[in-house]
Amino acid sequence: MNMVIFGATSAIAQAVARLYAKKGARFFLVARNDERLAIVAADLRARGAAQVETANADLADLSLHANLVARAQSALGALDRVLVAHGTLTNQRAAETGADVMAQEIGVNFLSAASLLTHVANVMELQRAGSIAVIGSVAGDRGRQSNYVYGSAKAGLGVFVQGLRHRMSRHGVNVTLVKPGFVDTPMTAGLAKAGPLWATPAKVAADIKAAMEGGAAILYTPWFWRWIMLIIRSVPDAVFRRTRL
Repeated sequence: MNMVIFGATSAIAQAVARLYAKKGARFFLVARNDERLAIVAADLRARGAAQVETANADLADLSLHANLVARAQSALGALDRVLVAHGTLTNQRAAETGADVMAQEIGVNFLSAASLLTHVANVMELQRAGSIAVIGSVAGDRGRQSNYVYGSAKAGLGVFVQGLRHRMSRHGVNVTLVKPGFVDTPMTAGLAKAGPLWATPAKVAADIKAAMEGGAAILYTPWFWRWIMLIIRSVPDAVFRRTRL
């Protein structure tokens, strides 16, 4: 199996890759930190990966995307599994007061992912096979004062992925939108992590692999976030405005 991972040094992406490495998968990994990327590649080889190729790139630069997908094709041939896992979680207050910070956050979390997905989809449409997973967030389910800039980017990405899934279904390609809740990763290092709502990257990765192989449309992970967000979406606006979520 051939797998491409964008944002390969993220904790969740690494955990997913390890599951596929055990099966002897071949990888093309993309991330912006060369040193960390080399460590991830070496780890996957040690875990059984048949081949690991890497590319250093800042995925916020949309002009690089076409070449990256072409390089992945050249290195692997068919793109069997693709995971789009890169993203940022900026300070909400900084994004509220600085339009440049807001634009950067939406650029990385929505435009960059949508651009990569467009290039990947055009390749996989011709293959008429394969599975794509995109990491969104439960934050995209309802705008909240605590993270509405990040959440709006993930909401936009969610609609994009929904439409892409509709398009690709007739070509034999599955597209899964992954909506994690709280995950204990370096991205969430600034948040308090006590309580039962937090998950490990390993748990989320196992859910992602199962969703990719099973053809799921949307994955809430852990599972209980589906019901938590259903409740949050159902709260009337007049009541919701009085909360501090």
